[in-house]
Amino acid sequence: MAMMKEFKEFAMKGNVVDLAVGVIIGGAFGKIVDSLVQDVIMPPIGRIFGGLDFANYYLPLNGQATTMTLVEAKKAGAVLAYGNFLTILLNFVILAFIIFQMVRLMNKARRSEPVAPAPAPATPEDIVLLREIRDSLQQNARNSNNLAK
Repeated sequence: MAMMKEFKEFAMKGNVVDLAVGVIIGGAFGKIVDSLVQDVIMPPIGRIFGGLDFANYYLPLNGQATTMTLVEAKKAGAVLAYGNFLTILLNFVILAFIIFQMVRLMNKARRSEPVAPAPAPATPEDIVLLREIRDSLQQNARNSNNLAK
């Protein structure tokens, strides 16, 4: 029973809950960015390069013809699917650039927000009284030195 209580305390800590929320939001954000790359950015890039679809570029490793699609070639035997790798690599580069631009904009927005300086904390009353006593003692010492002269 103590282990269940301990687990409940662990699971309900703020850090664990924050981490879970971050993972869920990160997964959803990843899908949004992946859709942006696949559905919005890649089609114009493919059109610029003559409508090429790198995903179907491969080298057959068992001597079959290269006129088949990648799926058909994989069914026929081993293939080196370098086109799929190039597509994923290009997607990564575009994705990394988009995330970099987003982080850059967020950092710029943070820098532009004016940060108000924190007000100086009030001096505790006992410190104020001690300072007054010190100043009074110093003043009395000066007065007694002047009388002695």
